[in-house]
Amino acid sequence: MTTESPALQGKHIRLEPLEIRHVDGLVAASAGDPALYQWSPVPRGRAEATTYVDTALAWRDACTGLAFAIVRTADEVVIGSTRFFNLERWAWPQGHPLHGRGVPDACEIGYTWFAHSAIRTAANTEAKLLMLTHVFERWQVLRVCFHTDVRNARSRAALERMGGRFEGILRAHRMAADFIPRDSARYSIIAAEWPSVKQRLIQLMNRES
Repeated sequence: MTTESPALQGKHIRLEPLEIRHVDGLVAASAGDPALYQWSPVPRGRAEATTYVDTALAWRDACTGLAFAIVRTADEVVIGSTRFFNLERWAWPQGHPLHGRGVPDACEIGYTWFAHSAIRTAANTEAKLLMLTHVFERWQVLRVCFHTDVRNARSRAALERMGGRFEGILRAHRMAADFIPRDSARYSIIAAEWPSVKQRLIQLMNRES
């Protein structure tokens, strides 16, 4: 079973399926202040960026994730990366209307990071709008989840601002940037909430533009 990996075009950014040709752009995008990436691993240098892309491609081939390079449309510069992952395909019973459908039923959005120049711009909001529109309106998923380090106040505020519902803390859930198990704050959006979340994201993006 395969999952499509399209480019997602917005006004400020374009999400391109991540490929080896993006390595140099990732290296340049992550070359800023290391403190900006204190909460999650970000590829720094060509060797790490190459491994980062190779891993993303392996996830794509295994149908467990789809990664993107975030490209700023104004100058065609790579300003970060993000991805769909933990793609869930539920075992709908034979005879159920959703039996045998070829797209995920739920997923997670994460591994998102931006160059310093893209912080506090409309890029992050538009990336979320493009990705959520794709999964809720094309894949018709039932749920999207997000996880962030419990100490990452900026990320948690952004998720709450766009309408993500806090579900709780997962202890020793993922590896942090210093490769120590971290506690993760879990948020989700379900299909019934998507129309109001979409309107909120559009309003946020218009204010940030």
